[in-house]
Parts: sequence; structure tokens; C-alpha cells
Amino acid sequence: MNLLFFLTPKSEVAYVEESDSLRQVLEKMEYHGYTAVPLLSADGRYIGTITEGDVLWKLKKDGFPDIHEMESISVMQIVRKRDNKAVHANVDMEGLLERVMRQNFVPVVDDERIFIGIVTRKDVILYLMRELQKRQEKENA
Repeated sequence: MNLLFFLTPKSEVAYVEESDSLRQVLEKMEYHGYTAVPLLSADGRYIGTITEGDVLWKLKKDGFPDIHEMESISVMQIVRKRDNKAVHANVDMEGLLERVMRQNFVPVVDDERIFIGIVTRKDVILYLMRELQKRQEKENA
């Protein structure tokens, strides 16, 4: 099985860029209902992961600024506690499963560390469930 079977391409992924403000991060997370999003450089390289917890600690540290003040706070000023580790596009299934067990999503990068998309834990679990159902149907037939 190839990792690309599970890949949600960058064009379908909510992410933030290093030039974004704290307000933009919050609005993107709220709009999509995500608790974590990939952080990318201006040239599309994967930098790390911004989580709700990271944002909350930044807000607390800055005395809970109002929404307009958040426009002047760069996403790069947010201390990231834990970045989701990326995998290369040619990772084997064992390597992918090792990551997906520890992370809700796994960023996927190419040889230049350019972000190409994510693999979600949900997609892997759904695939495994379907495969299990197929086996059970064969056994019961």
C-alpha cells in the first residue's frame, strides 16, 4: 500500500503560513473546526504544527489581547510545544503507521521538505475498518 492512497493534498488542507497573524490562525482554526494546523514557510516548506494549546498559552502570556491586537502578533511568536513529525512521500506503511499512532495527522513532504499534504489517523482507521469488513464478508460467504 502506498502512502499517496491516504494523502489529502495541500490544496484541500487548512494550514497557516509564517506571515500570518495570531488572529488569522484563530479564525482559520475556528472556521474549519480544527485543533491543530500545519505551519508552512513562505516557500511552502513544513515548519511545524500550531495547536489550540499553543495559541491559548500565547494568549495567556500576552494578557488576552483583543481581536484587533492579535493582528499585530505573528504566528512565529507562538511557542509550539510539540510539532507533528513529517514523513517523506515514499515512507513505507510501517513508518506511516508509527507516526499516525502518535499524531492526529501526519504531514507529508517531498525531498525539499515542501509540504504536499497530510494523512489523517481517521483515514487510516477507516481504511482498516473497510478491509476488516471485506475479510469478514468473505469468511461469511
